[in-house]
Amino acid sequence: MAGPMDRDRVLRILEAVRDGAVLPDDALRELGGLDIAELSAGGPVFARVDHHRGVRCGFPEVVCAPGKTPEQVAAIAVQVMSRSERMLVTRLEPAQWAAMKDAVPAAEFHERARAATVERAPRAADDFTGRVVVLSAGTADEPVAEEARVTAHAMGAIAEGIYDCGVAGLHRLLRVLPRLRSADAVVAVAGMEGALPSVVGGLLDVPVIAVPTSVGYGASFQGVGPLLTMLNSCAAGVAVVNIDNGFGAGYLAAVIARKSAGAQRQR
Repeated sequence: MAGPMDRDRVLRILEAVRDGAVLPDDALRELGGLDIAELSAGGPVFARVDHHRGVRCGFPEVVCAPGKTPEQVAAIAVQVMSRSERMLVTRLEPAQWAAMKDAVPAAEFHERARAATVERAPRAADDFTGRVVVLSAGTADEPVAEEARVTAHAMGAIAEGIYDCGVAGLHRLLRVLPRLRSADAVVAVAGMEGALPSVVGGLLDVPVIAVPTSVGYGASFQGVGPLLTMLNSCAAGVAVVNIDNGFGAGYLAAVIARKSAGAQRQR
């Protein structure tokens, strides 16, 4: 029984066993085949695709493109889509995207985010759960912010980007506060001195995920300066991911938003 494997499909297999439509041994074989698919090109294995990730974590394994050849990226993408309804590939270079597009024609490229997504079927509005707002300090921070937004959207969150609202012109931030307050999680992306997340954290009652970027002059040390500022934030409710890690921030924000929206529905 080939096809995409996610929590819904596992549940259907278990229900089929319960109803006597599938033998336990057959279900065990199918579930046992979820784990790893090894890829090689006539040489050593270059990738071990974790098909069980969607069952465990709610989203399939994400492909990080740097360090992989275009052919490897394409092969991994094909393998992921052999058992998944959706996929996310991050940090794509043009040659990698060209190879992936040939192998997976349904893929969509998000140029500013340097990411590609695939969805076998369009999702309805009510398929998206929880609201994530991605806020950037400057336009130069937008690539990292877009990576966060695209990631959160791919994971099923309602994701909005609000850019160029840094503390150098605080009035720009204040005018978008109502949109921030309606979010379940906020991602604040900033380079330079990295003050934006502390200010946002002091104004909101929702989790703020801070992302330092490598944007800035020499003393920002390619993002180390804003990273240290964010780690030393005096505002409560602010968590920090690594430099330029828009993917990690978007992923975490979507998980928080999904859990928050689910808890609100239960109440």
